[in-house]
Order: sequence, then structure tokens, then C-alpha cells
Amino acid sequence: MSRPARPWPSLGLRARLLSAFALLCVVTTAAVAGAMYVQARNDILQRAQDASVQTLRGRLQALDPLPDATPGPAELIAVATALPDDANVEFAVAVRGDWHTPVAPPERWRPGGRVLALGLGAIPADLRQMVADGRLAWQRVVRDDTPWLILGAPLLVSGPDGTARASGAEVYAARSLLAEQRSIDLLAARAWVTGGAALAFAVVLALLATRGVLVPVRELGRAARLLGQGELRTRIAVRGADELADVARTFNDTAAELERHVRQLREMEADARRFVADVSHELRTPLAALAAVADILEEEASRLPEPAGRAARLVSQETLNLTALVNDLIEISRFDSGVAALALNEVDVADLVRATLRTRGWSEQVETELPPAVTARLDPRRVDVILANLVGNALRHGEPPVSVRLSAGPHWIALEVRDHGPGLDEATLPHVFDRFYKASAARARSEGSGLGLAIARENARLHRGDLTVANAPDGGALFTLRLPCRTPDPETGDSA
Repeated sequence: MSRPARPWPSLGLRARLLSAFALLCVVTTAAVAGAMYVQARNDILQRAQDASVQTLRGRLQALDPLPDATPGPAELIAVATALPDDANVEFAVAVRGDWHTPVAPPERWRPGGRVLALGLGAIPADLRQMVADGRLAWQRVVRDDTPWLILGAPLLVSGPDGTARASGAEVYAARSLLAEQRSIDLLAARAWVTGGAALAFAVVLALLATRGVLVPVRELGRAARLLGQGELRTRIAVRGADELADVARTFNDTAAELERHVRQLREMEADARRFVADVSHELRTPLAALAAVADILEEEASRLPEPAGRAARLVSQETLNLTALVNDLIEISRFDSGVAALALNEVDVADLVRATLRTRGWSEQVETELPPAVTARLDPRRVDVILANLVGNALRHGEPPVSVRLSAGPHWIALEVRDHGPGLDEATLPHVFDRFYKASAARARSEGSGLGLAIARENARLHRGDLTVANAPDGGALFTLRLPCRTPDPETGDSA
């Protein structure tokens, strides 16, 4: 099984711009400097070559034709010795058949401090063939790390009729190109220096260009982060009239529109919460009277005819449900308005759990694992509300056995409430603590208000703790309440 290819690390915008500028500079400099180098090199070598050819041709014209129709070694040595008299020719050798003169002049054998072993083997075969065909020819070779220009020409003699003809002898002259090579090397070094300077200049330009681009981009990123964190008044200074300025203006317009919509939503939400709080408080007085009447009806229900008795019991139960809903709405409104407060006391957590179960008659239905001597500074009433909601839901919607387990650490306590039913659907888990959320449309009408778990989580957060839910590995829903052992006092901030 092949492993997926690792993605290449992404370069930042600054690095990409610098790389692009540097690459463009390197390619441009290499192309221009390379073309200029090749052109200059060819021109230098061509001039040296043309000068040497003209010199050799002039010297041979002064010597040709040889007076002797069959020049011997003395004549050939004289010709080879006469050619280096010109400053362009380093030394020469005359060849006839398999015989050749010594290299002349001996005192000039060491151009640049190196000896040139110029013999028949040093003359390229194709050059000798062209000279043998009666042509003036030349070729560049490298001997002992030194460039040389070797020129060859046939020697002419005077015929019986006075015309010049080939004598069968050849003369070869060598000229060192070391000075030209040094000029070419100097030109190459200057090209490298020019390329390096151009690269440095391009990097400076790239830094200036990236600064002009990255500063607005970074400012846009900072503003976007602030906007995401809720700073809706964040704006960007618009500079210039380019594309980045258009982006800045678009961001400012979007932020202003978002601020307007959020302000409207907050006002609507505040109105809705205020309406719920006002209605809930206004309903408490008539509900109290209605509850008193419902209690009387429930007491008399057994002595009433069956339809009337059943109606009296229904009125009593629905009055209790309505009262619980109003109380929950009032509690939620306290959290929304920020007036909910803690009444902290040092309590034994195990005793608190037992009291919650005993008060509601659940002691026989719930298994407990409560280690002794676990104390915490909590609001007993609010923790009782949390436990009552969790255990009540487990008994109503889960399956037995229902258990409560207490564990404690140095700074935190944890209460786990679980059942052994089918658990919660994965799509339901993120919404369990939402207000009025129903996991199924079939449960739209139930005895609960739909606010119990939302109130439980708000009470946990009021303690600087949290309430979470998950499905247990072996089935059932698992609610975990984590609370600090020493909840800070909201007024003093003291947790001691």
C-alpha cells in the first residue's frame, strides 16, 4: 500500500516574491552576460586569429617563392627561423615528408613559463591535410593548459617557367593565446561580478516591492483576525488607488455592514430576552393563584365524577408543568442578564449527591460510587439542580442501571452520570445543551421544559467548570460534570 505523498511546505508571500525576483534576475543576467561573453570571446579570438593569419601571409609572401626548386634542410631551417621575427609568431617549424626542422627560436620555448612540445604530434591531422592540399589553414589547440593558435601554409618554389608551384614542404607557426585567454577570463570575472551586483540589486528591489505589498496584506490579516474576535469596529486605512486600496475599501464596507447587522441582531436578542423575562415574571402571580386552585381541585378529584376528576388531575399536572417552565425561563433570563450569582459553601460532595437522590426518591433506582471526604467550595443549590436534571433525564430517557460516580483530583472534582440505554444519536450530541432542543420530533410534547440541560450547563460554567456529554463505549449516555474544588468568589475573586 503506497503512502500518500507529503505536500511540499508552502512558502510565504515574501519568500515567493524574493524567489521570483532572484530567479528573474539570475536568468536575465545569465542570458545577457552569457551572450556578451560569447560575443566578446569570439571577437577577441577572431581578431587575434586574423592578425596572425595576416602576419603569416605577409611573411610567406616576402619569402615565397623559394629560389631552390628542391629546398633542403638549410632553406627550411632558414624559413622556420625567419617567421618568429614577427612579434605575433612565437615559434615555427618547417616540415617536408617525415622530416621537420627543430622548433625555432629555442629562446622562446617558454611562453607563460611552460614548454610547448611542438612537433609533428602537436599539429592536428586535419590541419596538416588542409595544408597538404595547398591551402593556408589555422586551428586553435590547447597544450600544457595553454591555448595556442597553429597556422600552416605550403611553401612555394619557383618553377622553370618562373611561376610559383608547391614544393611539397610545409611551414607551421604557433602563436600563444594566453594574453587573449587572460582577457577573456577577466571578462568572465567581470560578468560574474556584474551578475552578483545585479542579483543584490534585484533582492533589494524585491524587498522594497514585497514591503509595499506585504504591509497592506498583513494589516488586512490583522484586521480580519480582530473582526473574527468580535472587534466589529475594526477598519483599515485606505492608501492610494490600486487593487490593495480597493480590497481595503471592500473590507471596510463589509465590516461596517457586518457591524450594523450584528448590532440589529443583538438589539433583537436583547428585546426577546427582556420580553421572556418580563412575561415570566408577570406570569408568576397568576400562576401562584392557579396553582392554589389546582391543589384544591386535586384534593377533591377523588370525590368528583370520573370525567371531572380526570380533568381536575390534568389541570393540576399542567399547572405544575407551566410553573416549572416559567421558573426555568426566569432562571435562564438571570443567566442572560448576568445577574445569576453563587452562594458558595464548603460541602461534602458525597453527602450532597445522596441528599439530591433522597429528596427526589431516587436512592433505590440509582447506583452510586461516592468516595468519602471529598469536599469542595460550591453552591449546593445549583449543583443540586445540575444533578437533578442529569439523573432525571437518565431515568426518563435511558435504561437501568443508572449510576453516579464521583472522582477527585488536586484541583478538580468530576461527577459522572450514565445510563445503559441506546445512547444518543451522533447528530444529537452537539445540540444536547441547546435551549428547547428536541432530539426527535416525536418528543415535541413532553413533561420537560426543554431548558433543563441548558440551565445545568450554565450552572456548571457559573462555577468555572463545564458539563459535557458522550456515548459510553459499552452503551448508554455519559454526562460528565467537572467543577473546581475551590470556585473563586465572583465578588472578591478569592477561592480560599
